[in-house]
Amino acid sequence: MRSNTSDLTEGSLLKKIILYTIPIILTGILQLLFNAADLVVVGRYCGRVSVAAVGATGAIINLIVNLFIGLSVGAGVTVAHGLGAGRFEDVRRTVHTAIPTAIVSGLLLTGVGVLGSRTFLSLMGTPDNVIGLSSVYMQIYFCGITASMIYNFGSAILRAAGDTKSPLFFLTAAGILNVLLNLFFVIVLKMNVAGVALATTLSQFLSAGLVVRALMKREDACRLELRKMHFYSSQLKRIIQIGFPAGIQGSLFSISNVIIQSSVNSFGEVVMSGNAAAGNIEGFVYMSMNAYSQTSINFTGQNHGARKPDRIRRIMFICLISVFVTGFSLGTAARFFGKNLLSIYIPGDDEAIAVGIIRMTYICVPYFLCGLMDVTTGLIRGMGHSMLPMIISIAGVCGMRILWIFTVFRMPKYHTLQCLYLSYTISWSLTFVVELIVFIVLLRKYKKQLK
Repeated sequence: MRSNTSDLTEGSLLKKIILYTIPIILTGILQLLFNAADLVVVGRYCGRVSVAAVGATGAIINLIVNLFIGLSVGAGVTVAHGLGAGRFEDVRRTVHTAIPTAIVSGLLLTGVGVLGSRTFLSLMGTPDNVIGLSSVYMQIYFCGITASMIYNFGSAILRAAGDTKSPLFFLTAAGILNVLLNLFFVIVLKMNVAGVALATTLSQFLSAGLVVRALMKREDACRLELRKMHFYSSQLKRIIQIGFPAGIQGSLFSISNVIIQSSVNSFGEVVMSGNAAAGNIEGFVYMSMNAYSQTSINFTGQNHGARKPDRIRRIMFICLISVFVTGFSLGTAARFFGKNLLSIYIPGDDEAIAVGIIRMTYICVPYFLCGLMDVTTGLIRGMGHSMLPMIISIAGVCGMRILWIFTVFRMPKYHTLQCLYLSYTISWSLTFVVELIVFIVLLRKYKKQLK
């Protein structure tokens, strides 16, 4: 089998970035279809409470999982640096360290998620009529989290090597399986949220198996040989150095979202249902923008390894312009068609749809700011600096949102959904500006070092 490794350090940047990013966008959309299929099926066949139950788990699942997902980012950046610099033995060791790291991470997450789901949901103030179903969904979901970890680590390696199409094909197969199993478990077997959780879990095992098979069939430095899996200390250290701050950043983002979800929960199940449906629609816009963040990480990573700072500067401009156009266009379109889109999730529930429209107005339309922030994070991380974006994000996103909720939002006059959602826009803007300045400074220092 021929190698799928793509050299991101040569050739037309605009064309390569677009061709590289489109499969990532489609892959992200397919990932979201997992949860979208869950919400649509339970919304149509199980009712409002079931939609609220599935929606209430998102923030807490992300909080628990994101720490370890960050390690997959570290694996991808380490592979990209090695490929760009031609250090192929380092790449091989990274690959054979990454997969066992994914397995161990998944097993730890299974224990935490299965044993602690009801406690976490209770701490978030999940209503009594929702918490039972939410707990069942989370427990079954976390039984398949090891497969999800393997897929994420494997996909990070493939993308670092320039292969963004294979993860797309794998998730296409898994997504089709997920939808079919959703319908079977919920409509035929009447399993409610347990059915959609089980469907998601089984589909994750399919995507994990496909990504492992792809790595084993490669003929380059990214080839995986199961008998050679080993924790190489140098590569593990590098993965943790880059990935752990990324994971902390993702988890702290999730903490702020958990606090926001807790605030949403205080408004009752109608608001929870509308908020969950709108949040899922926004996810499609977010994934389309976040693809450029992943692109900026791997393009910057390979070109940093190849010592090409001027090309990194061009990557910055192309990715920022692209994510702005994508985010503004999709976010505005989502709001314009908001009522029709929300009706897919919560048909006939005018109260919940009205809540969803409020969220989409305050978050979808200015969502491009989040995309700009994520791209600058990716640029900095692609240069091998992971602590800086973590610190900036903790202050700019998490700190700002938490401060807003416990000060402004607490005032009776401003205790509204509109005021709550406004914290997103403010935090994105502040963080993007600071990160852009930091990236420009780092790039200038890197050019001086090379001279």
